[in-house]
Amino acid sequence: MTSVGIDAIEIHTGKLKLDLAETFAPEMGDDPEKYTKGLGLHASSFPDAYEDIVTMGANAAHRLLERKGLEPADVGRIDVATESAFDNSKPVSTYIAGCLEQVYDGDFHHANKGERKFACIAGTQSLDDAVNWILAGRNRGRGALVIATDTALYARDSSGEATQGAGAVAMWITEDPDIVELSTEQGYGSADETDFLKPNQQFPSVDGKRSMQVYLARMRESLQDFERATGASHPDDYAFIPFHTPFPGMVRKAAVLGYRHMIRGTDIEEELAADIGRQPRRERFDSDDAFEDAISEYVDGLTDTDAYREWYDAAIQPTLSISSQVGNWYTGSVHLARFSALKHAAENGIDLAGKRLLVASYGSGAQAEIHSETVQDGFTEAVAASTIDEQIEQRYDISFAEYEQVHDRHNHEKSVELEPFTQPDAEFVFDGWGPMNERKYTYVE
Repeated sequence: MTSVGIDAIEIHTGKLKLDLAETFAPEMGDDPEKYTKGLGLHASSFPDAYEDIVTMGANAAHRLLERKGLEPADVGRIDVATESAFDNSKPVSTYIAGCLEQVYDGDFHHANKGERKFACIAGTQSLDDAVNWILAGRNRGRGALVIATDTALYARDSSGEATQGAGAVAMWITEDPDIVELSTEQGYGSADETDFLKPNQQFPSVDGKRSMQVYLARMRESLQDFERATGASHPDDYAFIPFHTPFPGMVRKAAVLGYRHMIRGTDIEEELAADIGRQPRRERFDSDDAFEDAISEYVDGLTDTDAYREWYDAAIQPTLSISSQVGNWYTGSVHLARFSALKHAAENGIDLAGKRLLVASYGSGAQAEIHSETVQDGFTEAVAASTIDEQIEQRYDISFAEYEQVHDRHNHEKSVELEPFTQPDAEFVFDGWGPMNERKYTYVE
């Protein structure tokens, strides 16, 4: 079977930084550890006055094309996933193609373009679409450009405000990829839920407690469905497990439940039984409540074991490093988690070639997808080309008053002028409005 997957990745973070501990927490009257320890977040990225989902996506895509030496003729489709679209008809992919055509001799008139929507999982769905397009033999030797781009803003003083973020992840999908090959096996967990939604509004309506429950339930269902195709999973099967990461604290809850599921009936469960007992089985309890209480007690004990902590530190913690500094990027979140893991391995001399990742994506509303990815020989060089560390370091650190101005600037219901905090350099920028209220963009040398 043809090997298809991710051949290159580029990331573009919003150019502004909000320090949650030093700047946000004091204004909220909160202990900084509410964010750094509880949520697992240290800072959020925000777009400057001239940035938005188009510029971030186009700049990530442009760097990717330049690094790979690609021309428009090499691109057979451009798929954009976003929760932050500003038009109910014209897709963001057309705007991004228009930006790129400003810097290339050729055009993308031949390329199929679209925009995916299913909350945060849309980035993975776009990736699946591109892989399936190639596996179906419809690409004619061309690759697919998949871009996940979002400005994740919440209403001021809402429960999600601390988890905001802005950025884009661009991925190049081809045959014989350099980074990861995607499995054809996938598992899904999907249900009609209203945990998080935006009914014709920019800022989400969120039931935080319900959203956590739905996230965990759909993840469990998707893992079970994945195992119907692949057989039982084991913690040793995967080098890293990148989760959708709205904030690292949410992943901590999902990870221990996934670990509990994977060790059930294994030698690991037997070895831990002396300290925390065996996992509760439903048939041994008179009620669901009693069973759930027993599960909760077992999970609490499991998180304190050396076996779990060592697994978490090795397989999960490295996936969270970038997200903890930039916040939630919605559709790009799980793809940041994957990249964080690969970057950690490359920087620490960990040979991942031939090893597998278990990628766990999620979108509110609600659906989870799990698939595996096999790391390729060229991943180290491909990951080393990233400039994400420099981008994070060079962000402008905004004050709380400046944050309020930035939030208003990117609030679609307001018309707020704001002088940029940074200077654009060889990149696409937002350049005002056209006669049909369309957004206009230009490339600044």
